[in-house]
Amino acid sequence: MNGNVLLRHRVRVNGSGSRALLFSHGLGFDQRAWRLVAPAFEATHRVVVFDHAGCSAAAAQSYDEARHGSLHGYAQDLLDICDALALERVSVVGHSVGGMIGLLASLAQPARFERLVLLTASPCYMNLGDYAGGFDRADLEAVLAMMERSMLGWAQFMAPMALNDPSRPELLSEVESSFAASDPYTTQRLARLVFLGDHRALMPQVSVPALLVQCAGDVVVPVPVGHWLHEHLAGSELALLDTAGHCPQLSQAPRTTALIAQYLGAA
Repeated sequence: MNGNVLLRHRVRVNGSGSRALLFSHGLGFDQRAWRLVAPAFEATHRVVVFDHAGCSAAAAQSYDEARHGSLHGYAQDLLDICDALALERVSVVGHSVGGMIGLLASLAQPARFERLVLLTASPCYMNLGDYAGGFDRADLEAVLAMMERSMLGWAQFMAPMALNDPSRPELLSEVESSFAASDPYTTQRLARLVFLGDHRALMPQVSVPALLVQCAGDVVVPVPVGHWLHEHLAGSELALLDTAGHCPQLSQAPRTTALIAQYLGAA
């Protein structure tokens, strides 16, 4: 891809320190999803936030049809950002598919990464055999069809499911607006990779230590997925938040920040 990778992905760097902390957002969001968490680390880390390809106002210039036909292309974007900033000793905090993207980047260049923090991440959303991913394939295909009919309809359906907390109407409005404003074409293609993908076979190959943050009331990525990942990622730790929803960086920002800080402080 041509052009400046830092401009394409609207990369912003704040803070200082010998270690880098890179935040990787999930489907339907952009870097603003980290505004309640990332600033807490600027005193100790170089904090990097960015937008995944097709996930911001810069969608047209950051998205490539072939490259982003798999999550490995998004992982290469993350590595390109690290190269452009000369980042070493990198830890990645990734939400949902952003966590899987960080994990795939660590598989490509394990020596570059120190730790992974995976917030409500899943290697596979489908129920397959004994694996309880949370959804039957027909349900996921129905969600994808809903997106194709109307991004607003998808946003109004998915945002309450993602938060699972009717007591937070201000967050519900924010998440719904973020989903609805997403670029339809690029978001639908990424959603297909997310919902119908299966990266379980790669998990035993991950050598970078990981903290898995799972919400007890997450209907998008249910608790059994967190336990499955913990069993298949060597050296991983599992933290179960007794809270609802799929977005702890928004709904439980102080607790999520504290978990990340505690984990990184032990590095």
